[in-house]
This record gives sequence, structure tokens and C-alpha cells, in this order.
Amino acid sequence: QVQLVESGGGLVQPGGSLRLSCAASGRDFRLYTMGWYRQAPGKQRELVAAVTGGGSTNDADSVKGRFTISRDNAKNTVYLQMNSLKPEDTAVYYCNAHYNLPWGPDYDYWGQGTQVTVSS
Repeated sequence: QVQLVESGGGLVQPGGSLRLSCAASGRDFRLYTMGWYRQAPGKQRELVAAVTGGGSTNDADSVKGRFTISRDNAKNTVYLQMNSLKPEDTAVYYCNAHYNLPWGPDYDYWGQGTQVTVSS
């Protein structure tokens, strides 16, 4: 029902910046909480940041002050601005769309991921 396509990953030196984008299909984008997750080699996928349809955000402690999540509901797009990148930020970054009704199940949709490599 929802298709997500990430872009903007690449190779960057420590201290550099990247901006990731996630384009979502569908007509009900504003109903979804959007999130960015990442998964490094040999580690579990972890939440980086999330933003509700109304614009409320939450960031992981490891990226506070460095990463900023935002969304443009008119464009069905969510962004992750990443500044002051560190080697430990290296991972595949995934876009997630989450929807829940109190009387029903949770729905989660995932993009294919985009590689971010931070290395000198």
C-alpha cells in the first residue's frame, strides 16, 4: 500500500554532512509516523529519528544535536539532515512508515535502504 524510496546516501569524511530523502507513494501520507532507522554490519536495526504527521519529532541520543528529521506532507517526503558525521554513523539507512489504529494492528512499511559511509 505504501512504497518508500530512499536517496541521498554516499561516502563522506568525518565531520561532513549528508541529506537523505524518502519519497512515499499513496494518498494518506499525513496519517503515518515516519522514521529513519539504520543498521550497521553485525548489528541490529535501530531507530535514528521519527516524526509524526503533525511534525513532532524524536531523536536517538546518539544523534541529538547532529541529525534533524523533517517532513513535507505536500511532497510526501521525509528528510534526514545529517551533520557532524562520525565513522560510527556508517550504516544502511532505512525509511519507515508506521500506522496504527487503537482497535487494529500496526502497519509498517520499509524502503530498500541507502548506504551511508563515513570514512577519512
